[in-house]
Amino acid sequence: MGSTGPVRADTVAVETVIVGGGFAGLGAAVKLDETGRRDLVILEKGDSLGGTWRDNEYPGCACDVESHLYSFSFFRNPDWTRTFARQPEIRAYLERVADHYRLRDRIRFGVTVAGAEWDGTAWDVRTEDGTSYRARYVLFATGALHEPSVPDIEGLDRFAGTAFHSSRWDHGHDLAGKRVAVIGTGASAIQFVPAIAPEVASLTLFQRTAPWVLPKPDHAIPERTRAAYRRVPLLQALNRIALYWRHEALVAGFLHPRIMKVVQRLGLRYLDRVLAGHDELKRTVTPTFTMGCKRILMSNDYYPALRRDNVRVETGDIARITERGVVTADGVEHEVDTIIFGTGFEVAEGMARMGVTGRDGVKLVDAWKDGPEALLGTTIAGFPNLFTIVGPNTGLGHSSMVFMVESQLNYVLDAMRTVERNRAVAIDTRQDSQDAFNADLQRRLARAVWATGGCASWYLDEHGRNRTLWPGYTFSFRRRTRAVDPAHHELIA
Repeated sequence: MGSTGPVRADTVAVETVIVGGGFAGLGAAVKLDETGRRDLVILEKGDSLGGTWRDNEYPGCACDVESHLYSFSFFRNPDWTRTFARQPEIRAYLERVADHYRLRDRIRFGVTVAGAEWDGTAWDVRTEDGTSYRARYVLFATGALHEPSVPDIEGLDRFAGTAFHSSRWDHGHDLAGKRVAVIGTGASAIQFVPAIAPEVASLTLFQRTAPWVLPKPDHAIPERTRAAYRRVPLLQALNRIALYWRHEALVAGFLHPRIMKVVQRLGLRYLDRVLAGHDELKRTVTPTFTMGCKRILMSNDYYPALRRDNVRVETGDIARITERGVVTADGVEHEVDTIIFGTGFEVAEGMARMGVTGRDGVKLVDAWKDGPEALLGTTIAGFPNLFTIVGPNTGLGHSSMVFMVESQLNYVLDAMRTVERNRAVAIDTRQDSQDAFNADLQRRLARAVWATGGCASWYLDEHGRNRTLWPGYTFSFRRRTRAVDPAHHELIA
């Protein structure tokens, strides 16, 4: 069924617009196509697909979830070369998904969405190049890890050297022999610091908070194993199931901080073993909060890299940046040639900033003025036929986001079927249902380690509310998203 209502001559009519060409966007296109909803377009702001796995191509970039779980259940790859795939291999996998399902002719590259407005019967999706798409359904699959977060440090604009964020890596800048400052100690930094440390003259790592780091059980997957997966797909399926349940066993620690304090002893033992004989460094990088409060990181080479003679960890607050380097609060100027920000991403309300307007002229930025909320992270009251894939409170601290994406797609497809079965114009979420869902969500999150573990993290907004993570098992999310509950929605005739 196509879009409804009048269409201007300069508007493209399409049933479904998907915004974003990463895992979520490609997965959505595949599932829509499988159910006969082939009248769709993917609007991708980049010049190629891949989402976060296109943008993040820094040295050492890899996934921290096993490849056989961090992939689509409907498009398994028996040929992963490592337990934890690296960025080029993941991006190549997504390219194969697009080719296998013949999606490329429906992707519009270099198209940035400027806004979207509901006119009572359909969505008008406007792009920065002046094109409008009139669509019955809109799926925002933009993800959270694509807009770099660079701290507003006095003097950064005066720095005479080269500065860039890890997700905008300057591959034309030769780091050999350079004095490098790395600001941030998150998931990206612990991967690229070991990769660049051997080639730079010096590396000063500015650490605000020491992260919890566990050893990464990564290894090459032998060809004989890959061949067995190709010959007997059931073996790979069983491996995926085993990985899934192993990750689900971790949830109890996040929900019950006392359990997590037992688990963190493993991290302390790893720290003691790797930094034996480096007592001062060990004290500097020992976390002071409960494991899990911030993202748990995995690396086999991060701590060894910090032991290098040309690497130093600086814990003083950054006061400003000069033409020559970084000045800490004690007045010491650390002269460097290059500054690399490993400071994460702007994860809050990115979709709202696009200028989305729903029923009765309500703007999403106003609806989310106290923080982003949705029902099951997928539908938003007052915004009919609009779906957010990897929306509020769908993030995970323990398992594969691809599982969550596929769960949400089940919900989206059932919502579309509900609209069409009832010959309705659209489906909208009831505000009271959304409010009740999020109130319960926040009650559960308030008891979890992310709120009680003694840290400040990007999981929490400025009000201290966790708008990012799902507070429970992924199988419970899958169960709740199998079908739309009619009591939580209304149909627009």
